[in-house]
Amino acid sequence: MKLKIISLENTVVGEKDLPSQFNEQVRADLIKRAVHALQANRRQPYGASKDAGKRHSAYLSKRRRNYRGTYGIGQSRTPRKVLSRRGSRLFYVGAFAPQTVGGRGAHPPKAEKIWLKKINKKERKKAIRSAIAATIIKEVVTARGHIVPNNYPFIIENKIEDINKTKQLKNILEKIGLKEELARATIKKVRAGKGKLRGRKYKKKKSVLLVVSKECNLLNSGKNIPGVSIVKVNKLNAEILAPGAMPGRLTLWSKDALDILEKNKLFVWKWTHTK
Repeated sequence: MKLKIISLENTVVGEKDLPSQFNEQVRADLIKRAVHALQANRRQPYGASKDAGKRHSAYLSKRRRNYRGTYGIGQSRTPRKVLSRRGSRLFYVGAFAPQTVGGRGAHPPKAEKIWLKKINKKERKKAIRSAIAATIIKEVVTARGHIVPNNYPFIIENKIEDINKTKQLKNILEKIGLKEELARATIKKVRAGKGKLRGRKYKKKKSVLLVVSKECNLLNSGKNIPGVSIVKVNKLNAEILAPGAMPGRLTLWSKDALDILEKNKLFVWKWTHTK
């Protein structure tokens, strides 16, 4: 399959055959597995203290004449601790027992839990190739919510890698027909639920992904555009290409990035015979 190469002025300057990685069948199930493995392996273990809810005395006598006993006052024999006292009357609250208010957690999170998820090398690489192939299928990209220009998909010329100004990059993206897409990514939505209390109040949309061939000025100049990501071709993974495990991210490949993808056979399974 051939794609047109577009200049920074949105004019056609050539054509290029796509590498074999773009011929992969789109496997949403494999992409989902690869993304979930990446996310699980980033998780930080957490858990409650082993002494949580047990750091106090909760002994109550059940004998008839013992002080602080519960005999004969119509109380269940739940472990309790004293909150306050008025004369000879003591006021208790449940403690230690997990079913009581003020008791310990019944099944608290444990720091020793292993969140790690494994995925085979061949499956991981196939998932990346599958996500790569989905980036040039216009129907899949639009189904993901992206607003694409009429001439999508296309390749962008190598001059884009030399841009060192954020404003200049934004003007170029608007010139090639991505103005509405960039505006879509600026909309922030307040997250539902308790995530608002945990440092992630807003939900933001992912927008254009720019794939470059090397360390270049573009890696810094595109950081501050909402939703835009810039990544080197050899650093691609399933989550970057399919955020939220949904294939079809709007992706612009530089010509050199595709050359490296083809020359180095990136993400292609290399079988080697060992004796």
